[in-house]
Amino acid sequence: MKRCFGEGKDFYEAYHDHEWGIPVHDDRHLFEMLCLEGAQAGLSWETILKKREGYRSLFHQFQPKKVATMSDEELEEILQNPAIIRNRRKVFSVRQNALVFLEMQKEFGTFDAYLWRFVDNSPIINRWKKFEELPANSPLSDQVSKDLKKRGMNFVGTTIIYSFLQAVGVVNDHLIDCPKREMHVS
Repeated sequence: MKRCFGEGKDFYEAYHDHEWGIPVHDDRHLFEMLCLEGAQAGLSWETILKKREGYRSLFHQFQPKKVATMSDEELEEILQNPAIIRNRRKVFSVRQNALVFLEMQKEFGTFDAYLWRFVDNSPIINRWKKFEELPANSPLSDQVSKDLKKRGMNFVGTTIIYSFLQAVGVVNDHLIDCPKREMHVS
């Protein structure tokens, strides 16, 4: 099978085949992906995938209510743990983003409702031939990024948000000859 990316690395192939580009509507999973994409800033996604279980363990499986109540002391302790990327701003942003996430759930009912309204609840299906054609951002990622920043989230720049939109299937960027492309078109 010809994949868009991840060839030769089991964990990366599994991410491509079973997660990337599949529409996500579960708020906990959306929060997880938003946090992981923020942690990835300036690094490779492969690095984050390798540390994903560490993040899940240290950040209460990305349950926003639990993350929002984490103390400064807990976050300082996390900064000592090599199971994650030990960047102070990124670690503290997870709690900040959880607080904003919870406010957004109150406003929209779910974060899912907030996010998917940008595309009228229907994924954007792109038709790229080569992975190099994929953009780093889009007018949609610009719009979502601007709104999330206005609400107080951190590590949600337009490039991070475009990657997030791809990861959670709001944007389907599987290449036209990728066998997983049609499986993720709904």
